[in-house]
Amino acid sequence: MTGATVWLTGLPSAGKTTLAHALAERLRAEGRRVEVLDGDEIREFLSAGLGFTREDRHTNVQRIGYVAELLARNGVLALAPVIAPYADSREAVRKRHQAEGTAYLEVHVATPVEVCSVRDVKGLYAKQAAGEISGLTGVDDPYEAPADPDLRIESHTQSVQESAAALHALLTERGLA
Repeated sequence: MTGATVWLTGLPSAGKTTLAHALAERLRAEGRRVEVLDGDEIREFLSAGLGFTREDRHTNVQRIGYVAELLARNGVLALAPVIAPYADSREAVRKRHQAEGTAYLEVHVATPVEVCSVRDVKGLYAKQAAGEISGLTGVDDPYEAPADPDLRIESHTQSVQESAAALHALLTERGLA
């Protein structure tokens, strides 16, 4: 089977990881080899010591992109639910995949910041509002939304299963499911 990287970008609490796990469950049930490269887990295990400066965020995204490409070139569908706030960092990952001849899809989980702040899965928006943290992507730190993603999912207007089905349909259309 052909591997691929599916990069799910979006704001904190947009639904990226939830969507990745729902899709992974469906794909595994269909017999596909799938790995979810969760941004929080990668920060803990591969990018420990990195902060949230632009340079550190870029380094983190490149590390994840490298691991995703390795998996993908070996027949695994690598799902990367990672904020990756800067377009140039995501583009560098795309170019690495292109150079290796590995399929790469960019999915924008386009949930408005107002919805994300209500979901606030990790309490980040509340901490930022209370002045306990700064540099929250999409609030007081930049988020550069993809101009032309392979798929844009508005998770606030559909269920997780509907979002996963839309992404599965794209993978099927591209011969990757």
